[in-house]
Amino acid sequence: MLLVDNGSFFPEDDLHMPAAWFLMDAMKVLHTDAVGVGDRELRFGLQYLRAQIKRTGLSLVCANLYEKATKKPALQPYVIKDVNGIKVGIFGLMSDKADVGPARDSLYVVEPSNVSIATIREMRKKGATVIVLLSQLGKIESEDLVTAVDGVDALIVGRNVPMIQTGRMIKNTVACYGGEQGQYLGRTILTMGPRNKVVNGSNEMFILGPETGEKKEVADLVREFEDGFNAMLARKEKETAAATALSDSTKNAPDHFLGAETCIRCHASEGEQWKKTAHARAWATLVDRKKDSTPDCVPCHVVGYKQPGGFGANTTGVNMTNVQCENCHGMGTQHEAFAANPQKLTEGTCIACHTSSTSPEFDFAKFKPYVDHAHLASALPPLNTKKVMK
Repeated sequence: MLLVDNGSFFPEDDLHMPAAWFLMDAMKVLHTDAVGVGDRELRFGLQYLRAQIKRTGLSLVCANLYEKATKKPALQPYVIKDVNGIKVGIFGLMSDKADVGPARDSLYVVEPSNVSIATIREMRKKGATVIVLLSQLGKIESEDLVTAVDGVDALIVGRNVPMIQTGRMIKNTVACYGGEQGQYLGRTILTMGPRNKVVNGSNEMFILGPETGEKKEVADLVREFEDGFNAMLARKEKETAAATALSDSTKNAPDHFLGAETCIRCHASEGEQWKKTAHARAWATLVDRKKDSTPDCVPCHVVGYKQPGGFGANTTGVNMTNVQCENCHGMGTQHEAFAANPQKLTEGTCIACHTSSTSPEFDFAKFKPYVDHAHLASALPPLNTKKVMK
C-alpha cells in the first residue's frame, strides 16, 4: 500500500498560516509517501515551502514547476517507491494557468503534456512499472491529459473537483475524485499482471466520519496544535481589541502629536533633509552632557513635552526625542488645517527655545537656512555658536 496526498492543503489566509506546517507534520506521522503541489502551496513563497519540506522530510512532487534562473525544476519532479518489489513512480503536475504567488517573478509553470511524457519515460527507465499522477490540473484537463498521454495507471484528480463515489476508467487509467474538503479517503486498487504491470484498476471513496478510528499519535498532534493555535488567536484578539480601543480613544481625543515617522511617510525629501540638521540630534546633546533629566532643558529637545501624544505623555512607542517636524509646524492632527492655510516659519517659532539665555548668539536670518527644507544643512558652512546648557 502507498499513501499519497494531492496537495492544495495550505490555508488561504495569513492568520491560519500555522496550519500549513501542522498538516505537513501530520502527513509525516501518517508516513505519507508522496504529496502533490498546487498553487496554494506557494502562497507563502517558495522558500517557506522548501523550509517545511526540509524540516519534515516529506516528498513533495511537481514535474512542471521551474525556476527561471536555473531552468530546472523548483521541486522534486517525482519519487519512486518500492512496494514489495514493485517500483511505483509518483509524479505531480500543476496548472500552467495557476498563480505561483510571491515567487511569480522567479518561477514559471510548463505546459504539462510534454513534461508528463518525459517524466514517465524517465521513471520507466529507472524501473517503475506502476505510474501514479497527482494532478492539480482540474477535472477536465486531468482527464484530457491521461487521454492524450499513455502510461499513467492511477490518477488522483485535484483543483476544484467534485467528489465522485466511484472512480472511473479513462482509457487505461483509473481516476480518483476526492472532492476539496479532505473529508474522504480514496482507495485505488491496482491489479498486477506479468512483469508487474497494471492490468486493471478500481477506485472507491470512503467518508471519514465519527466512526473512523483515531490514531493516538495524530490525535495528540491535533490537540497540541489546536491548543497552541487557539492561544495565538486569543492573543491576537486581545491585541486587536487594545489597538481598536487606542484608535478609538485617539479619534475622540483632542489634538495631539504624532511624531516625525508619520510626517515622513508623505514628506520623504523634507524628512531626509531634517535628518542632516542639528535638530535631528538635539536629544543626544542632552545625553552627552547628562542633562536628559533636567526639567529646564528637556522641553526644547523633544516633541510636545508632557502634552497630548508628546514626550512624557506618549503611549504608542513612537520616538518623541529630538526637535522634529511638529516642533515647528504644529500638532500632526492639525495637519489638515495648516496644510490648507500654510504659514511661513517665523522668528517667533524659534525664540521660544532659542532664548537670550540658552542661545545668546541666535540670529534668525543666520540660523534659518540650516533648518529650511529648501537648503541642505550639511552643505552649509559650520555654525560657530555657543549653546548655553544650564
